[in-house]
Amino acid sequence: MTIRVLLADDQALLRGTFRMLIDSTPDMEVVAEAATGREAVALVRSHHVDLVLMDIRMPDLDGLAATQRISDDEDLAGVKILILTTFENDEYVAEALRAGASGFLGKGINPDELLNAIRVVAAGDSLLSPVATKALIARFLAQPAPPGRNPPPQLATLTPREHEVVTLVAAGLSNDEIAQRLFVTPVTAKTHANRAMTKLGARDRAQLVVIAYQTGLARPEPI
Repeated sequence: MTIRVLLADDQALLRGTFRMLIDSTPDMEVVAEAATGREAVALVRSHHVDLVLMDIRMPDLDGLAATQRISDDEDLAGVKILILTTFENDEYVAEALRAGASGFLGKGINPDELLNAIRVVAAGDSLLSPVATKALIARFLAQPAPPGRNPPPQLATLTPREHEVVTLVAAGLSNDEIAQRLFVTPVTAKTHANRAMTKLGARDRAQLVVIAYQTGLARPEPI
C-alpha cells in the first residue's frame, strides 16, 4: 500500500527536496504541499492523506497548532503527523506529542532515516530523536495536565500485563525489546500495546507515552 504524504513547510526549496526523495520511493508519494499551518489543515481535510510531514515554524498557523487541529478532528483520526524541524528542544518535543504528533525528528537526519521514519509512523508506531532528549521529554510530560483534563477512567481496565507493557513503551522500548524483557514474542508485545491503546483511547504509541506519564503509570528518570 502506498503511503500518501502531505508536506507542510514554508520553504519551497525544502518541500521540493522532500518531494523528490519521497516520490522516488515506490511505497510512498506526495499528494499535496502546504506553506502554512492553516493550509496544511485544509489540505489534510480535502485529500486522502496518511501522514503529514510537518514543520514547526510556519506563518499564519504554526506546526504545533496545526497538529492540534488535525488531531482534534475525529474525521481525521487516521492521519499521522511526523514533526521534522531544526528546533529540537525538549519543550517543542513535549508540546508536539501532547498535540498529537506521532514522531519528532531533526532536519539533520539522512534520507534513509527520513523514509524509515515515515514508514514507522504511518504504521502506527512513535519515533523520537535524538535519544538524548527522552529524559527531558519525560520531565515535561510528567508536569500536571491542564485544568479539565483528568486521567481516563479506562486506566483501571488495563490488565497487569498491559500495564507492564505500557510502562515499557513509555521508557522508549521497541516491541522487540519489550518481548525480550518479558520473554514473549514481538507480536504478543505489540498486541498488548495495541489493546492498551484501544482501552485508553490513544491513537498511537506516542499518545500512549503521553498518557502513561500524565496518569503516573510511568515516571521520568532523574536527569
